[in-house]
Amino acid sequence: MITQTSLSEMRFGADSDRSGFDAAFIAIEVARLLHEKQDAAIREFLESQELADIAALIDELEIGDDLAVLRLLPLHDQAELLGYLRPRAQTDLATRIPRRELVALMTAMSHDERADLFKQLDEEAQEAILPALSKAEREDLRRLAAYEEWTVGSVMTSDYATLKPEMTSTQAIEALRMQAIEAETIYSAYIIDEERKLIGVVSLRDLLTARPRQSVAEVMDTEPVWVRADDEQEEAARLVARYDLLALPVLDNNDRLVGIVTADDAMDVTEEEVTEDFHKGSIVQPLEMSVAEASIALLYRARIFWLVLLVFGNIFSGAGIAYFEETIAAHLSLLFFLPLLIASGGNAGTQSATLMVRALATGDVRPADFGRLLAREVLIALGLGLTMAFAVSVIGVWRGGPEIAAVVALAMITIVMVGALIGMCLPFIFARLDRDPAAASGPLVTSIADVLGVLIYFTIAARLLSL
Repeated sequence: MITQTSLSEMRFGADSDRSGFDAAFIAIEVARLLHEKQDAAIREFLESQELADIAALIDELEIGDDLAVLRLLPLHDQAELLGYLRPRAQTDLATRIPRRELVALMTAMSHDERADLFKQLDEEAQEAILPALSKAEREDLRRLAAYEEWTVGSVMTSDYATLKPEMTSTQAIEALRMQAIEAETIYSAYIIDEERKLIGVVSLRDLLTARPRQSVAEVMDTEPVWVRADDEQEEAARLVARYDLLALPVLDNNDRLVGIVTADDAMDVTEEEVTEDFHKGSIVQPLEMSVAEASIALLYRARIFWLVLLVFGNIFSGAGIAYFEETIAAHLSLLFFLPLLIASGGNAGTQSATLMVRALATGDVRPADFGRLLAREVLIALGLGLTMAFAVSVIGVWRGGPEIAAVVALAMITIVMVGALIGMCLPFIFARLDRDPAAASGPLVTSIADVLGVLIYFTIAARLLSL
């Protein structure tokens, strides 16, 4: 039996699941103390915890208790903590917070997280909040919320530090000190002209190591890496990873600086894209929320289309078997090797597809490399097929004699080669059609390889055994 311990002795263990048992167990004690009006004890505990862990705790609390715990934190910590909550949890809390309190909370949030929360609210709530914000905050919120979800603008923030080129390094450091409270990061500062066009970027390290009277114009990078606000957000994540940037400047179509994408936001984008690729690779429609939050109906709709489609696709496998009934009836030992051969083709195809999908996603290969990679894949697939054919031919001799062994060995070579080439080619075909190559993996490749494998196997068997 689990006994309750003092809250002050509880901690989120470094080796434990921070969103699992620890949070649920601590939530029981926190709820008890809330009902006993022991806010001071809870506040003392919260001060010793990381905000990400407190977010896991709030996620475990009952409605009402979660808001009570949130209110025990300073306003700035409340605003930062909201960013750690799942979107649905954010929206649920926001709808239960009084308007004046919510406005104060959103004002304290970073610009990008404030825009994300604003977009999750219904139209009535949005219209109630906007008039209570200052003009500058209102315009900034509308501008950030206007970007489409898939664009760089939807993940950028307008909390960035700017400098003038004529400033000395000493003046620049002092200016950054004044902007540090509001800026998302001051490790990279952006130099803009009177029209807000980006003319350079300088790191805090360069300013600290520069001579006191050396100007910003002398130490800044005049050719910074940048991205357009209406580009796809994956492009921002790719550039941040490629150039090891802490922040990436975002320009509009008139080359004006409108925001930055920080490294942590780029990591979030990468995580979303990897999750989406996993879903597509398993022929699951991308989900707009986490699996834990998704309803049964939503998960059903996300999976049923491709499953039904592949059912009809696999009918061709059955038709192929039916077509070769006479051959199968005369040599029943052929059926023993059917699952083995079909699985081998699907496995080889899935391997090739996985390698190509990931290589295309990371930029390791490009569609223009198709010819070179195809020739290499033929040689690799031939080697794999020969090795697997040698292994299975021994079983073929034991199970059905030399003739069956020859059929199985030749079929294994052909099926593995065909499966591997299908897996390698499909991602390139999808990329050429401006489709996500991730959709050309897993069950789709396996289903195609299964149908062709059945036809190849029994065609070879019918020809060789008839001789």
